[in-house]
This record gives sequence, C-alpha cells and structure tokens, in this order.
Amino acid sequence: MPEHDLATLLAEAVHVANDYPAVANGVADSLHEYLRYAVLRLLEGDAGPHSPTVDVTVGYGMDAAMADTWRSTVPWWDEMPAREDCTRFRVFYPDDVAHVPRAISNVMGALGAWRVWSGDAVDIGAYDHRGRREVHYCWPIGHPVEDRLDERLERDTQAVATDGGCAGDIRAREAVSDQAQTGGLEARTQRALDEEMAVSLLAKGGQYEVRSQSGRVYDVDVIAKTCSCPDYQQRHPDGGCKHLRRVDHEIEHGRVPRPDGRLPETPRSES
Repeated sequence: MPEHDLATLLAEAVHVANDYPAVANGVADSLHEYLRYAVLRLLEGDAGPHSPTVDVTVGYGMDAAMADTWRSTVPWWDEMPAREDCTRFRVFYPDDVAHVPRAISNVMGALGAWRVWSGDAVDIGAYDHRGRREVHYCWPIGHPVEDRLDERLERDTQAVATDGGCAGDIRAREAVSDQAQTGGLEARTQRALDEEMAVSLLAKGGQYEVRSQSGRVYDVDVIAKTCSCPDYQQRHPDGGCKHLRRVDHEIEHGRVPRPDGRLPETPRSES
C-alpha cells in the first residue's frame, strides 16, 4: 500500500483526535477509535478531496458483538469465527459497480484490515441496503498502524510546545471532565454518569453497545428506548435503565456518533 495512502489516513485520524477528542471518552484504546472514525469520514465523504467518487456507506462495531446480535440470521461468520479483539467494518457501495471501489481497498489496505466477506447487502443494522453490495473487513485492536498514529500525535504535541503552545499530550484533550455539577439529577441517572461505561455505536439507526463496569456488554436502542440488560428486561424502569441514560448523555454531549452515524458538527465539552 503506497505510503501516501497511509499518510492520508493518519492525517484524518489526527484531525479527529484534535477536533473530536470526546469520541474516544470511555474507551480503552483511543487510537483505535480515532482511526475507526477516520475510515468513516474518508469513505463517507466528510474528509474533503480524499472522498470516494461513488456513494459509500460505512458501518462498524466489535466483531463479537455484531456476531452475537446477527449470527442466527446471516452467513457472515460461517467463514471465519468472530473475534473479540477485532472491529468489523461493513462497507456498502452501489451494486452497479463491478468491483470493490478502489477508495475502499486503499483505505482498508492502509489501515491494515483484511477482507473477510462480500456479497449483496442485507437489511440489518438500519443501513441503506437497497441496490447495494457490501464488503466486510476485520481490523484488530493494537494493530501497528496505531503506533504510527501515536507517533504523529507525539510529534504534533512537541510542535505545539515548541511554538509556544501549551505543553502536554494533545490526546489529553479527550478527557472531558465528568466532575461537572450534576445537582438535582435522579439517582439512576447519577449512577449512570458515575459508573465506568464504554459506549460505542454498533449500528446506524440508534443501536449502541455499552460495556459496563462489570465487564458485561448490553445492546441499547435509543430509538426504540430498549436495552438488553436484566433491569430493563424485567422492570422497564421509568426513564430507562442506567445504560439507556448513559447513551443519551454521551450523545447529548457529543462523545459518540449520533444515531445516524455522524460525528457531532461541533465538539462540545461539559460546562
């Protein structure tokens, strides 16, 4: 893969890290998260002149979580077992395009992802599937391209310090304070904010994955206002369970993509 393709990917990931640092809040690997969003922006047309010439839609989530949700209805995981440590990208393109568009192959090749499945698009995950084909790629957490991004961010930090800016890691800006005043909040909402949870978009259409402090993983649908946790399944608490409330909070403060998969227009911080 030509170096300039990797350079384009890394440049976009640096842009995400600098301008949208909150998207990595609550996740164990911020570098992985920045690169996932960079792929989405490059392929969906949000990154200017580097965007593909054909209509591309990107969906992604942790491979094992997607398999747990859809394994019984689709053949995707028959060819390769689901992996806990991998992101699976679902990339859609028009079915009148004979081959996988070069822009997709270039970005995924630069990322270090490998192709695992392709075929006619299936209506799962609220993606635009009509008249479309899709191709899937897997990409592991901890891939060496993350180290390249880390090096870029370190260089940028040093440049800022040299130019008289504030010294310190650029990535520190992702740590939006969770200690803002929350007086008057309902107890369940307060617990939702206090507990350590990692929230990520599992599928466009408002399906989110929440990794709780206990290590359990729950699926939250913010449109249907449902959660797969026992509290919601057994009691249907008014105002939603703590996982629903946490996802709503993360969306409201621009820390995760909106239900349509887009990043917030303007990064927001707690006040």
